[in-house]
This record gives sequence, C-alpha cells and structure tokens, in this order.
Amino acid sequence: MEKIKILVVDDESRMRKLVRDFLVRENYEVLEAGDGETALDLFYQEKEIALIILDVMMPGLDGFAVLREIRETSKVPVIMLTAKGDESDELNGFELGVDEYISKPFSPKILVARVGAILRRSGKLSEEGGQLSMGGITLDKTAHMVTVNGERIDLSYKEFELLAYFMENAGIALSREKILNNVWNYDYFGDARTIDTHVKKLRAKIGEKGKYITTVWGMGYKFEVADS
Repeated sequence: MEKIKILVVDDESRMRKLVRDFLVRENYEVLEAGDGETALDLFYQEKEIALIILDVMMPGLDGFAVLREIRETSKVPVIMLTAKGDESDELNGFELGVDEYISKPFSPKILVARVGAILRRSGKLSEEGGQLSMGGITLDKTAHMVTVNGERIDLSYKEFELLAYFMENAGIALSREKILNNVWNYDYFGDARTIDTHVKKLRAKIGEKGKYITTVWGMGYKFEVADS
C-alpha cells in the first residue's frame, strides 16, 4: 500500500524537520519545499499529493500566492501556518480555499491530528474495515459496534455518532457548535444541553475510558488518549 504524500512548505528548515518527523512517525510520505517556487514545482511534478502544509510568510512567493495558483487547478486540502494573529490574514486564507489555519507556535501532535481529520473528511484516509481504534476503544462503523477492552458496549445511535466524531478528531478541541453541526446536522441554537447530556451518558457507558473525553471550558470537548 502506497503511503499518503504530504507537501510541507516552510522557509525554516527546523520547522520543516519538526513537522516532517511527526508526520513520518504516522507513516506519511513527506515532501519538503523551502520556498514558494520550489513548492509549485513539486506540486506539478509529483503525483497524488494528498495535502499541503503551507507557511504564509516566505521570501519570494508567499503562501497566499502559492495557494492562489494551486487553487486554479486543484482542490487539494491545505493547512496554512502563520506567525501572525491577524484576522484579516485568516479571512484572506479562507477566501482562497484554506481548509485549516494554524498559528505558530503550535503543538505538532495537534497538527498531525488535524491532518488526519482533514484526510478522513476528504476521503484520502480511510480506516481499514471502517474501524477506529485507540486507547482500548474500538469503533466499527460497518457493524455499528463499539468495544472497550474487548467488551461490547451498547450505545444509542447519537452516542455512537458522537464517539465516532470524537475519535476521528482526536486531539482537536471541538466547539459545541461544531459538534452539533457535524453530529446532529443542524445549526447551533444556543442550547448546549443536548451535547452535554449525550457526553455525560457516553462517558458513563465507556467507563474508565470516559476520561479521554475532556471538557474544554467555555468551548466544548476534546477526545485525547494519553501517551502510554
């Protein structure tokens, strides 16, 4: 099976190495470019690039210029990295078709988690047999079954969908609005009790593994399995 190719574009070699090392650890194939021109050359030369991690501030062609040209011919997912906290930069990026925007400094683990989530959403990364497995929890989408340490757990339909969404986005803080839009498929009307009630029941049903679902105060929840 061929590895998924990711193009990392950043003029700082240390940053490229940091990102590459974490991605390689997750079995991705990583291509590197230190400037915008090289990035475009690689993009046109290489086949099957599944995702691009693109720095905004670079000499010569900056990230926006690179993204603008790529979007003329491709909808490949793009995560933009920026040292700025400028809202106008983020709006500019989203208008050009950015999938995620991450400000430096960032956690490499969170970056890798977002890479995985985007690739799953885009269909480039699929769990073998429709299964998600982490921290002793195995979720089988095809059979609609969940086991904890090998023992089957009975979940309601929404509890199952909620757990699947958490596991697919492991390590990412998810707002209640985002959870409602993705699991309940309707706009957020300000009532967080629906999610909070389901999370409470889900935590109880998965027992000691409920600790993996942590509360992000004032925002929502995050599913995170501690390193062993």
